[in-house]
Amino acid sequence: MNSIPRPASATASLDDPFYYLANFRFVLGWVREHHADLLSAEEHAFVTGFDSLPQPSQALLVRMVMRKGDHFRTAKLHYAEIGDTQRALAPLVEAGWVEADPALPLDELFRLLRLDELRRALAGDIDAAGLSPKASKSALGEVLRAQQIQAKRLDEWWPEAGDALGGERIVRLTVMSWCERLRLMFFGNLRQVWAEFVLTELGVQRFERVTLTPGARAFQRREEVDTYLTLHALRERLEQGEAPEWLEPEIPRAPDDNAWLAQRRGRLLFRMGQAAERGGQKEVALRLYAASGDGPGAQTEARIRRLRLLERLGEHRLAHALAAQAWASATCEQETQALARLLPRLCRRLGLAPPAREPDEPPSRFDLCLPRTDAVSVEQAVAEHLSRPEAPVRYVENVLLTGVFGLLCWPALFAPLPGAFFHPFHSGPADLYRDDFVARRRERFDACLARLDEGTHGEAIRHAWQHKRGLASPFVFWEGLDEGLLEQALDCIPATHLRVCFERLLADLKANRAGLPDLIQFLPPGTEGEPRYRLIEVKGPGDRLQDNQRRWLAFFQRHGIPATVCHVTWQPGEMA
Repeated sequence: MNSIPRPASATASLDDPFYYLANFRFVLGWVREHHADLLSAEEHAFVTGFDSLPQPSQALLVRMVMRKGDHFRTAKLHYAEIGDTQRALAPLVEAGWVEADPALPLDELFRLLRLDELRRALAGDIDAAGLSPKASKSALGEVLRAQQIQAKRLDEWWPEAGDALGGERIVRLTVMSWCERLRLMFFGNLRQVWAEFVLTELGVQRFERVTLTPGARAFQRREEVDTYLTLHALRERLEQGEAPEWLEPEIPRAPDDNAWLAQRRGRLLFRMGQAAERGGQKEVALRLYAASGDGPGAQTEARIRRLRLLERLGEHRLAHALAAQAWASATCEQETQALARLLPRLCRRLGLAPPAREPDEPPSRFDLCLPRTDAVSVEQAVAEHLSRPEAPVRYVENVLLTGVFGLLCWPALFAPLPGAFFHPFHSGPADLYRDDFVARRRERFDACLARLDEGTHGEAIRHAWQHKRGLASPFVFWEGLDEGLLEQALDCIPATHLRVCFERLLADLKANRAGLPDLIQFLPPGTEGEPRYRLIEVKGPGDRLQDNQRRWLAFFQRHGIPATVCHVTWQPGEMA
C-alpha cells in the first residue's frame, strides 16, 4: 500500500507572527485533500474560499476560531500583526462568516459586558425586577434568567451602547460550527485543540512519525461526523445539568458498521443513566443502562449497575435471570468479579443454590506502624522505611510495568494500520480501546512478546527507551521511567513474569492498565530461583483494596509473582 507523503513539519515556526494562520491553512489543506467528500457545499466553499480573503481578514477569523465562544467585543480583537480590526472584519462580514450586529441572548450579554455596563444596559429590567442598582452580577443573572428574556441586539438591550462603548461593537462568528467540524475531521476527536500545533512547535509535545496510508482517516461518511458531533453536544448538555430524560430522545443511532461510534454512544447512555440514578429517576436509569449495555462495545459497568439497581428495587428474579445469563458468557474479569458478589446475594433472596466457584485466596500482607507525617504520602513513608542500599524501593504504581510493555511493544502499538493514524499529532493509535485492537495486531504483538522468550527483550526495550524518549505514548510516562529504574527492572524481573503481565494487559488494555501496586523493591541476589523483587500495594488507615487492585493481586498469586499488601497504621503522638 502506498503511503501519503508527509511534510517535514506540520507546524509553523513561532517566529512567524502569522504562525497560527499557517497552522490553520495546513488543516484546511489536509481536509481538502483527504475529506473533501465529507463536506457540504457551504463547507467546501469555506475551505476553498478562505485563501481569497486578505491576509488580515484570514488571521482575524482564525484568532476568533481559536478563542472561546462565538461572540466577541471588537475592542478585544486587536492584534499587532493584523492591524485595523474594523478593516479586517469588513470582508468577513461581507462573506457572511461574521455577523456585524447579532441578537444577544442574556447569557452572552452577561459574558461580554462588565458589571457597571450591565447595570446601565439593564437598568429598566433591574427596576422592574425590584433589584438593587448595586446588585452583584450573579444576583442579576439569577433573577433575570428566570424571566426568560428573549435575545436582542445590543442597541435594543442598551440604546446608549454606541456612545457608552465609544463605537465598539459586538460581532458573532457564524462559521464556528464548520471549523469545529473541520477540527474533528482532522484530529478524529474534539479532545485535541488548535494548540497542539503550538505545543508541538515548542517541543512540549512530540509525536511518533507514523507512515500514513491512503484513505487513513477517522470518518468515512458524513453521517459518522454528524453522529459524533451530536453525541458530543448531548454530552456537553448533560454535563451542564440538562435532565437525561430530555436528552434521551435526541440520541442518534450509530451507523451499523461503525463499532467505535456505537461504543461512544454506549458511554453517553451510561453517563446519562448515572445522572438519572443520582437524580432518583430509577426507571429512566434502568432503561439507559440497558440501552448502553447492548450491541457492539457493550458497557460492562452499565450492565453491572443495572443489575445492582434492579436488586435495590427488589426485582430479584429479573436481576438473577440477567446475572446468570451474564455469568455463563462473561469473558471480562471485571464483570466476573462483580457477578461473583452479586449472584450469591440474589440466590439467597430466591432460595437458590449459588454458582460454584473457587474461593479467592487472600493476598499476602504485612503491617507497619509508622510515625505520622504530612510531609510525605503514605506510599513514600513506606518506601523510605523499607528502602535499603542493597534493596532500594521505588514508587512506580501504574508506570513501570505498563511503561516496559509500551517500550517492548512500540512497533505493534504504532503500526500504520488503516484507521489507526491519520494526522501528525497522535499520542497513540485511534483504535486503542476498540474491541478489535489487539486482534488486528496479534502477529505484531506476538513478535514483540517472543523477544521475552528469546531473552532479547532487554535490547529491544533499551533501544526504544533511547530512540523514542519523549515521544507521546499511551503507556510510557517518561517522567516516571528513568533509566536507572528501567535497568533495575530488567535485571530483577524475570522475562516469564513480564510476559504473563503483558498478556493480561492485552486482554483488556483499558481496564488492566490501572490497579498495579504502588511500590517495587529490588532485592539482592539470594537463593537460586528466588525472585529478586517484590511488588507492594500500600494501604493507609481506613483505605481498602479497589476491585482492579484485587484482580491484579489475584493474578500475581496464580502466576507466582511476588506481590504483597502493606497495611499502615500511625504511631500515637505528635507528627514527625
